[in-house]
Amino acid sequence: MIKIDGSTLSGSGTLLRYAVALATVKREPIHMINIRAKRPKPGLRPQHLVAVKACSVFSGGKVEGAVVDSREIVYFPGRTLKGGDFHFDIGTAGSATMLAFTLIAPALFADTPSRFTIVGGLFQDFAPSFFHMQKVLIPLIKRIGADVNLTMERPGYVPKGGGVMLAEVDPLKNSLKPLRMTHRGKVTEIGGVALASHLSGQRVGRRMAHRCNRALRTRVENCHIEVMDDSTAVQRGAALAVWAKSEGNCILGADQAGKPGRKSEAIADFVARSLVEDLDSGACTDRHAADQLILFAALADGQTEYTIPAATEHVQANLWLVEKILGARTEVKGRTLKIRGIGYKRHHDDDQSQGLLR
Repeated sequence: MIKIDGSTLSGSGTLLRYAVALATVKREPIHMINIRAKRPKPGLRPQHLVAVKACSVFSGGKVEGAVVDSREIVYFPGRTLKGGDFHFDIGTAGSATMLAFTLIAPALFADTPSRFTIVGGLFQDFAPSFFHMQKVLIPLIKRIGADVNLTMERPGYVPKGGGVMLAEVDPLKNSLKPLRMTHRGKVTEIGGVALASHLSGQRVGRRMAHRCNRALRTRVENCHIEVMDDSTAVQRGAALAVWAKSEGNCILGADQAGKPGRKSEAIADFVARSLVEDLDSGACTDRHAADQLILFAALADGQTEYTIPAATEHVQANLWLVEKILGARTEVKGRTLKIRGIGYKRHHDDDQSQGLLR
């Protein structure tokens, strides 16, 4: 059993999600202590609890200590990853995208395709927005061999949640391929979405799009932000996401959700500034994808190499975790990240009754 101290480095819920995802892929039990020790409300919150239980359900495993506020769990993944149709409701505005992220890696190694319907928050602070995941992370992992598709059926915001997203994942036929992004080249286009729910009268989406477009067109003329007025969400809400594509086949994004007191123009300014800062760093990935790609790179066959805006605590924590659980070799040199993946794949000659993976 692998023992993991959840207070290491960032001490965040990301460590828990990554740990249960990787344990599920490897079918190895983990004992995690000090869960989210460095957060204002330590221990399992509803969205983290659902992530643990979802991996357990998906693999036919079991978990001890899986209650809200628990700071310690013991997780025994099941022996088979069968795929199928699953429905998970976080019950709060907790991040549906982070739950989807947790399930993607195990689903890549399942016997059959997987379909996850997830209910929760799709746009909030301190979690990837649906649009960033759909337009930045997913295209990058598709490039290395993952067949994943996301659909938003209904937006969801803090505090009510109620958003619905669909994640469809096909099993890998071979190992994931390494990713190499070290020379970004010139930015060729910028796209984006300005989403507003039940706020068309205040022209929130248009105001965000106009302000952000004006700021980013100083960087590239080919900049277009789509305005999306929604009336299906269970409450008012807004979100803005943008992404830049370059000659070097790189994608960098930035986003922010609305909240009471946060003006449309302030959201647009923050998003534009975040993207420009990451572009000005010379990086080939943005500050969020920089740590999100680590899990997939560690499972890939060969050395992944890409430049990042900065070696954040999330980056350092995720590198530490893939070394501990997978045995991947990692290196940070300046702002270049190198990950020697373990070439994880299913061997069809193995005992299919146990679904062994190497």
